[in-house]
Amino acid sequence: MTPAEIQQLIEQHLPDCTAEIASDDLTHYEATVVSSAFVGKRPLQRHQLVYQALGELMGREIHAMSIAAYTPEEWQAREG
Repeated sequence: MTPAEIQQLIEQHLPDCTAEIASDDLTHYEATVVSSAFVGKRPLQRHQLVYQALGELMGREIHAMSIAAYTPEEWQAREG
């Protein structure tokens, strides 16, 4: 899968989402995901939401994914 395809799947699944996906080998990925769906969620719960967006692709086409998941407020504070 291409990073663009993964980005599209995540952004379609999570509300108010922006995702940036990077990969050097198209099996191992790094994702930075910002979504209001993460408000009030712990890191594990945030990762689970991203995994749900990708479904059965995890462990198959997507061998491994490093996820940085932020609320819009956290992302704004990080960038500011």
